[in-house]
Amino acid sequence: MAETKLKEKWVKTQVTKHLKGLGVYYFYPVASGYMSIGVPDIVACIQGKFIGIECKVGTNKPTVLQQKNLEAIQVNKGVAMVVNEVNLNEMMEVIDDIYNQRVK
Repeated sequence: MAETKLKEKWVKTQVTKHLKGLGVYYFYPVASGYMSIGVPDIVACIQGKFIGIECKVGTNKPTVLQQKNLEAIQVNKGVAMVVNEVNLNEMMEVIDDIYNQRVK
């Protein structure tokens, strides 16, 4: 059987399953003429904390504009993460910590 290449959609699905399981608020910003380019793939609010999650697969990296947005979120005391299939469990731990109010 041929090896199946993971898609970014799979990473997004894993992230949203985890967020849904916790019952937190999240959404996928939809690109349009009225939206800034580079906004994270998933935006969430957990225990009052703003979260921006950029989903990638393999060795793909955020674009310059995506990175600029992630940095702006961090500067404003939000949480910004780049998630792929390798660090998915780490991201879930961070989300769980925020959900359980252990991260200040």
